[in-house]
Amino acid sequence: MKKINEIFYSLQGEGFHVGTPAVFVRFSGCNLHCDFCDTQHERGRMMSDEEILAAVRNYPCRMVILTGGEPGLWVDDQLVTALHAAGKYVCIETNGTRVLPEGIDWVTCSPKQGTQLRVQRVDEIKVVYQGQDVEPYLQIPASAYFLQPCSCMNTTEVVDYIKGHPVWRLSLQIHKLIAIP
Repeated sequence: MKKINEIFYSLQGEGFHVGTPAVFVRFSGCNLHCDFCDTQHERGRMMSDEEILAAVRNYPCRMVILTGGEPGLWVDDQLVTALHAAGKYVCIETNGTRVLPEGIDWVTCSPKQGTQLRVQRVDEIKVVYQGQDVEPYLQIPASAYFLQPCSCMNTTEVVDYIKGHPVWRLSLQIHKLIAIP
C-alpha cells in the first residue's frame, strides 16, 4: 500500500518534458520540509499497486510522472514493473535523497541544499532557485540542468543568473502561469 495524495491527468508544466501529456501520481509524505512545497502531506489515501494502475489506465497518454512529496519513500520495483507492463513510460521527480528502484525511464532530481544525494542515476537536474550556490549541482552527471524560479516569484533573478551561467536552462511552471488544470 502506498499513500497517494492525488492522481490526475494534465500536461507536464516544467523541466525537460514540459508540455507533454502525463498522468501524475502524487505521493504524500516527504523526508524534507521545503517552505515552497505545494503538496498537502496530511492528505491522501492508501492505495494498492492495482488501484494505482486502474487509475492510471483511465487516461490515454503513455507518460506517468511519479511525484510528491517524495515518491522515493513509496515507489518500489513492483510498481515500476507494473507500470511498464501496462505500456507506460515512467518518470519520477525526486529530491534525490533516497535510492530509487531500477528501471525508471526518466529521473528528475530536484536537490535541496545541505542534503546528501543517494539517487544512482539522474537524467535532469531541476533546482528551485532562491539565490543559493547551484554550481555544485553541475557535478551531478545529467542530460539537462534547469533553474526554476520559486513559485514564479524571482524570474528576473533566475534569468540573469542563467545569462551569466549558460549551462543552465530556464524552467518555468507553465501550469501555474497559464492555469493548466
